[in-house]
Amino acid sequence: MRRILIKAAYDGTDYHGWQEAENAETIAGNINRALKRLTGEDIEVMGASRTDAGVHAKGNLAVFDTLSTIPSDRFSYALNTCLPSDIRILSSKEVPPDFHFKNIKTEKTYLYRIILTDIPDPLRIRYAWDISFDLDIEKMRLGASFLMGEHDFKSFCSVHTDARTTVREISHISVEKEEDEIRIWVRGYGFLYNMVRIITGTLVEIGRGKRRPEDIPGILDALDRRKAGPTAPPNGLTLIQIVMDQEAIRDVKL
Repeated sequence: MRRILIKAAYDGTDYHGWQEAENAETIAGNINRALKRLTGEDIEVMGASRTDAGVHAKGNLAVFDTLSTIPSDRFSYALNTCLPSDIRILSSKEVPPDFHFKNIKTEKTYLYRIILTDIPDPLRIRYAWDISFDLDIEKMRLGASFLMGEHDFKSFCSVHTDARTTVREISHISVEKEEDEIRIWVRGYGFLYNMVRIITGTLVEIGRGKRRPEDIPGILDALDRRKAGPTAPPNGLTLIQIVMDQEAIRDVKL
C-alpha cells in the first residue's frame, strides 16, 4: 500500500465544502470518484483542512492510500482528466505510509477579500464579499492587532464546533487596501470552525463604527460566540497555503 500526498486548488462556489457528504457535491467526493475511475479502488482522501461550503482553496493538502502502480508524480495529471474544471490537483508525491497530518504541525494562511462598491462586480463576486458602505481601515488594523498570538478563540468559533480545545495561535494578521478591495490575511497554527469568517465579520463592524478596536480583548475574554460579530459570507475566503513543519517531514515538499 502506498500513501500519496496531493495539493489541491478549487473554486468552492458550487460545492458543499471539502468533506464528503451524502446527497451533496463536495471537493473530496469528486476526488474520491476520480480516484475510483483511475484505480478501480474505493479510496477516501484525508484532507489537511476541511474547508466549508462556498470556501475556495489555492493550496489545500490531502493524502490517500492506494495499491495502484501509477507513478506518484503522475497522479496529479491523471486525476485532472477525471475532475471538473473548478477542481485541480496541482502536484502529487509519495510519502511514508505512516504520514498523517495529525502528527505534523502545519501553518495555514487564509485570505479574505472584500470589495467596496455600490454595484457588485460580476467578475469578482464569486471570490469576495461585496460591501456598499465605507470602512475605516486603520481601526480594522488596530482591532486585528489584538488577535495576534495565542488566545482562547471560543468567541470567534461557531457553536457547532466539535474541537476539544478552542485555544489557537495566530502568527500573522493584517488588513490591506488596494483601490476598492480590502484584503484580510490571517496565518496561524490551526483554525476553529468559521473562525476567520467571524474575525472578518467582527473587523467589518469595527470598520463601520459599530464596535471599537479596543473591544476585541473583552470579546476574547467573554468566551461567548454572541459577543463577536457576524459570520462573513464564505465566498470571500480562500485557503492560500498550508506549510508543514519541515523537520517533521524532511524531504516531503509539494
